[in-house]
Amino acid sequence: VATLPSSGQQVVQATQAPAVPATAAPTAPPVVAATAAPGNKWLIMLYQDADDKVLEQDIYLDLNEAERAGSSDAVQIVAQLDRFNGGYQGDGNWTSAKRFYVTRDDDLSAVRSQELADLGEVNMADGRTLVDFVTWAMANYPADKYALILSDHGMGWPGGWSDPTSSGTGGATVPLAQRLGDQLFLDEIDAALGTIRQQTGLDKFELIGMDACLMGHLEVFSALQPHARYAVASQETEPAVGWAYASFLRDLQQNPNVGGDELGRYIVQSYIDEDQRIVDDQARLEFVGGGRGLFGAPPSADALADRLGANVTLAAVDLSALPPVMEGLNELAFQMQQSAQKPVAQARSYAQSYTSIFGSQVPPSYIDLGHFAHLVTQSTPDQRTTDAAGSLIDALGQAVVAERHGPDKPGSTGISIYFPNSQLYTNPVSGYQSYLGLASRFSQDSLWDEFLAFHYTGREFDASSRNATPPSQPVESPATGGIQVSAIRASANTVAPGQTVLLSADITGENIGYVKLMVGYFDQVANSLNVADQDYLESPDTTVLNGVYYPVWPEGGFTMEFEWEPFVFAIDDGEQRVPALFKPLTYGASYEQAVYIVEGIYTHTEDGQSRTAQLHFRNGTLQQVFGFTGDGTAGAPREILPESGDTFTVLEQWLDFAEDGGAATPDTEQGQTITFRDRPFTWIDMDAAAGPYVVGFLVEDLDGKQYPAYTQITVQ
Repeated sequence: VATLPSSGQQVVQATQAPAVPATAAPTAPPVVAATAAPGNKWLIMLYQDADDKVLEQDIYLDLNEAERAGSSDAVQIVAQLDRFNGGYQGDGNWTSAKRFYVTRDDDLSAVRSQELADLGEVNMADGRTLVDFVTWAMANYPADKYALILSDHGMGWPGGWSDPTSSGTGGATVPLAQRLGDQLFLDEIDAALGTIRQQTGLDKFELIGMDACLMGHLEVFSALQPHARYAVASQETEPAVGWAYASFLRDLQQNPNVGGDELGRYIVQSYIDEDQRIVDDQARLEFVGGGRGLFGAPPSADALADRLGANVTLAAVDLSALPPVMEGLNELAFQMQQSAQKPVAQARSYAQSYTSIFGSQVPPSYIDLGHFAHLVTQSTPDQRTTDAAGSLIDALGQAVVAERHGPDKPGSTGISIYFPNSQLYTNPVSGYQSYLGLASRFSQDSLWDEFLAFHYTGREFDASSRNATPPSQPVESPATGGIQVSAIRASANTVAPGQTVLLSADITGENIGYVKLMVGYFDQVANSLNVADQDYLESPDTTVLNGVYYPVWPEGGFTMEFEWEPFVFAIDDGEQRVPALFKPLTYGASYEQAVYIVEGIYTHTEDGQSRTAQLHFRNGTLQQVFGFTGDGTAGAPREILPESGDTFTVLEQWLDFAEDGGAATPDTEQGQTITFRDRPFTWIDMDAAAGPYVVGFLVEDLDGKQYPAYTQITVQ
């Protein structure tokens, strides 16, 4: 486990604040706070890293929501909020970091809590800043139970919490840290929490909450386990509204004698449905009014909650029950090396997955651990492996005290794990070089990294191994290759709009994962293919487990057939139509439920800042916009609420063919730009333009490698 560096940023010490500041006059009847029994006085500490253009307003409003509960004798709330220079301009547009004693107030447009200190600019991505805030809060507001909630961008096992306006460089030297720059990486969070406990004499936090995307990893909970009794985190990205602070803090005010398990339930149960930006009529109007190109007519509270909740996850975990989970995982990892690895790779490929921080060009690597274990029990004949998977499932059920997920994530059970394909595993940024360094406690306590090394190199390990050593043998996926695809047969080589061409090909192989349709316009001058359409093709037999669909391919080979009609897709904003490649996120979903993404570059009209982004469409309408930090190959996602005048430039996907007939090289080019206005973006079909097209199938193996077969068809 890493230790905090002794040099670098100078943390500004705040002036000691009075123990019980006077509260501001509320604008509505206050919460009826209960009296805490001895030993049940709470301190809630909010570490709010809003020093980011996308997140600033959302996190600032979270503090305003906390004011609707306010502090009491039984539950005191303090916050350290760092704002961004050039984002949200409301409430004085100050840009420094400030500390507040959170007092009762109903105004969601302004923070009226008692300001305790203005720290100037501090680096919220530095573990020492976290240590300084928490030790200061605990010294000035002593309590019996301490809860720490951290808000910002999250990335899962790497950590998160960036601060682009500070000059910090970070202490981590692993490749991913070098790519991302200064972040509050997971090993640094672990070390900071240990330093806090050492300096304060605290046994454990009652609860640690990660109000950030993708932090519901076993690797993360493992890092938190020595420091807290309970933890709350999300496996998937979080919508802009974040957590429902007013609701769960009110619940705690009314029931201060509960423990961290019940507080975790309050957080999970109130998520989305009871958020003030949804249930408050004025706040909801302002929220959807800011989401140009998303909402159209103002939705009801229920409709908005249903929409924002479709893709969410959140779980509260009893960290004292984590050791049996780790034991269950270790036993499963050990037994899986005795099993054939194709079923394991198949379970990885078909498990419930979540947004990847490593781009959409590789298969998802953040998967639900419980769903993966269920798939292992169905795919392997080895009884010891099946028994180990069952024991792990039972342990997960004991550890997760509250969990919710939307209908788009039906296989979620509360805890994720990192299972990269061979391409990610061998890449220094996403592979073992970074994983072993940033998820250091997990890699020391678990056999998972030893199993990954076995899965990809064949290096065996025993049940007592805790080496966390990189593999030395060459990396090769056990579930790649062995696939043969015949030449495409087409019923015609020309087609006009309204007509169809029957495509067919013979496919054999043991490692087939998915088969996709691929359509591209062929630029004969450039010898390049502009990919215009890509979608899953269904297998003759489709199976469902816990709501997640996956294909079952016939043994011994099969013939894939598809009738292609020459149309392509575009984004329509009411004034222009921009062609775009819509990529499916999930296999087997109906058209009404399927989610498709369009990749591009999002530009804020206010200051011209740009970032890689994705548009998420469902049933023909834009549902969400996600921006990514970093360079597009590694970065944290977060929902963007578009402002009128913001733009999205479509990234076109190209395949450049070699003159010697070798493999095509993928490339991206900026396409047309569309502007966010008052009307929601829609997805429309258009007749394909006349000209030569390459149409065919992409057969993807269980490691994500693709085997194309295509033919040229002329659209008239």
